[in-house]
Amino acid sequence: MDLAGIGVKMWDEKKIKRFRRALLDWYDKEKRDLPWRRTQNPYFIWVSEIMLQQTRVDTVIPYYERFLATFPTIKDLAEAPEETLLKCWEGLGYYSRVRNMQKAAIQVMEEFGGEFPNTYDGILSLKGIGPYTAGAIASIAFGLPEPAVDGNLMRVISRLFEVNLDIGNPSNRWAFQEIAEILIDPDRPGDFNQALMDLGSDIESPVNPRPEESPVKDFSAAYLNGTMHIYPIKKPKKKPTPMKWRAFVVQDEQGRFLVEKNTQADLLSGFWHFPLIRDFSTIGESIDLFEGVLEESSNYEINQNIPLEVQFESLYRMKLTPIRLLPKSVKHIFSHQRWDIELQYASALGEVKNNSSRTLKWVTKEEMKLLPQSRVQGKMCEILVGQELL
Repeated sequence: MDLAGIGVKMWDEKKIKRFRRALLDWYDKEKRDLPWRRTQNPYFIWVSEIMLQQTRVDTVIPYYERFLATFPTIKDLAEAPEETLLKCWEGLGYYSRVRNMQKAAIQVMEEFGGEFPNTYDGILSLKGIGPYTAGAIASIAFGLPEPAVDGNLMRVISRLFEVNLDIGNPSNRWAFQEIAEILIDPDRPGDFNQALMDLGSDIESPVNPRPEESPVKDFSAAYLNGTMHIYPIKKPKKKPTPMKWRAFVVQDEQGRFLVEKNTQADLLSGFWHFPLIRDFSTIGESIDLFEGVLEESSNYEINQNIPLEVQFESLYRMKLTPIRLLPKSVKHIFSHQRWDIELQYASALGEVKNNSSRTLKWVTKEEMKLLPQSRVQGKMCEILVGQELL
């Protein structure tokens, strides 16, 4: 595709060299001292790049250090038990990232003899690694002139050249990739990419940018033309779908809590949490999820008006008493869903019967802390602590 066709006129070689020098001189003076910048170990850099996706730098640092202390080599990661892996990642969210990392680690062991691949295509072949991460690892760890095109880089480039393309549309990535391939410093590609990351995340951040402080403002068409407020072009994201849930906080006669391991391939897969039942009563959704669920309890008519307590007693095969809703609910936003979770507290009458379709445990509050838990479960526990129920 032609850059001129989208109104981008590329600089001549002299201007490109001046741009590289201005950017890297600034980076040499202002770069942040981060643990993954003190190494060229591709495994360490890979861990940092995956953690930094959708997560702030200051949040990542302790996770990064703990993760590498727990799994110091790719072999350790490949062989890690799932519960240990999830517990180590607990709180970072987007848990498919760490699951894909383990799959990629197994790939490295089986397909690359335990050595991290040292080519862009080899890195890109690993599970969960896309063009941005492959470019970052290739340039930082191996000195390959491969750009790392993420949101920060696209934001900076969009302003440099007044690129009239929506940066949120994946089909437009080619333009930013092509421009970055021309601009990247062949002698210091890793530093060049990290300099653009730093510039885009701070001075040219999406909110409250400070373009007058930019080391490359004299190269920025948007700055020079007074169009910083227009670029980058990005259409608003689709709002997350609202979903209502009921969490059942159930204790037995010994004061232990009932928790369930989610074995389905969804947001909380592999984590332990209080039993959750989807509440369809207020939004008129389909009840297909419950087709067949109550077949052993033929007294119930399957419809979305079945009280959640009745659904719980059928699904988990136990009676509850007394039952009361807690005054506070949990609100949690995933990338595409917005959950509102009511907490229902109750005592169990009798033990849970064996049910091969569910993985359940009765645990003390101390034992609960040792299990992998999502942030959703953490928020529920915080409410229970405030109510002196945990």
